[in-house]
Amino acid sequence: MLKSLRIFVASLFFPLIIIAMPFAQASTPSALPVPVPKMPPLPAKAYVLMDYRTGQVLVAKNPNEHMAPASTTKLMTAYVVFQELKAGRITLDTKFRVSDKAWRQGGSRMFLNPGSEVTVNDLLQGLLVPSGNDAAMTLAQGVAGTEQAFVSLMNSYAKHLGMKNTHYSNPTGLPNPDLYVSALDLAKLARAIIMQFPQYYHYFSEKQFTWNNIHQYNFNKLLWLDPTADGLKTGYTKEAGYCLVGSAKRGDTRMIAVIMGTNDPKETSEQNYVRLARLDDALLNYGFRFYKTHLLYEGGKPLTTTRVWYGAKQTIGLGLAAPLYVTVPVGQYSKLNASMDLPATLDAPLAKGQAVGKVVVKLGGRVVAERPLVTLEADPVGSLWQRVRDTVLQWFNKK
Repeated sequence: MLKSLRIFVASLFFPLIIIAMPFAQASTPSALPVPVPKMPPLPAKAYVLMDYRTGQVLVAKNPNEHMAPASTTKLMTAYVVFQELKAGRITLDTKFRVSDKAWRQGGSRMFLNPGSEVTVNDLLQGLLVPSGNDAAMTLAQGVAGTEQAFVSLMNSYAKHLGMKNTHYSNPTGLPNPDLYVSALDLAKLARAIIMQFPQYYHYFSEKQFTWNNIHQYNFNKLLWLDPTADGLKTGYTKEAGYCLVGSAKRGDTRMIAVIMGTNDPKETSEQNYVRLARLDDALLNYGFRFYKTHLLYEGGKPLTTTRVWYGAKQTIGLGLAAPLYVTVPVGQYSKLNASMDLPATLDAPLAKGQAVGKVVVKLGGRVVAERPLVTLEADPVGSLWQRVRDTVLQWFNKK
């Protein structure tokens, strides 16, 4: 087994210094560092603040606790439908028939008529604006044939997305002992929706929807409270309390904030939804004010070169497959420390994109990012002369 050698490379830090320079120039010589206070605790059972680009969790309370999701379940219902649209198995103009089971769903409704046929586009609006349980069931039965088959798809996608503390039992979010999520898992799901399906993200920002001559408003009051907010979904049941998965984008930065389990019994439902939106907005404002996301290294560009033994090339470039971003508290960018882990020796053959080490970025003693260091070019086995030469050189190196 090759002995691992930690190598601190000056060239690795050089891009970091260059990127940091504009921030240093923007500050006056007498300016003091920006203090980053702790986020005051919020009156909720669980919450998570996540930076969208990096997926870093900036604030959390009980992020992995199993919670009743209520209608935030419909985020996964929509995700499954989006996957079907992407695969071309359905289109937005595809019509699904409304079954008696869908029509009889309790709770919030789109007010579908049994036996009618409704387009996927209209059903998505009915699912995500007035949070229609009838729309959720119609989509589930239309996509998978049965509710049970659709739920199986929901759980498969949850597993694929790394939602380790989630299990779905229906597409609506109506109470069930076997239905639970975590705040962190909902943030992961929201991030996947925004990242993978930007063409459908507009559904989450629609404030109102009319169907069957009934005009309904989105329960997500964050859309009215914060002009930069554009999603995603609320939920309420007696078991879950009031929940909100919210997101906002300001400039090039997007934050995702999940609040779960709030309720003030002295307030009306409308007042609780407004209060929920204010709590979510407080999380978002904290993230935008006190954190900044930076590009450290571009993808596909060499961070260093390394010697390769027994190959057609003596040296090859190493770098990252994709750009590396990190999110850090304001004023602490200059305190980042980057290093590379590399094997003591690299032997050919090496394929392009092969992981041969890793880049680790720390803030203080805490790891904030870790990515594979990959070969930027292939290096096949060298000629007989090259292999003999390197064998002799290796022999002398060991003496």
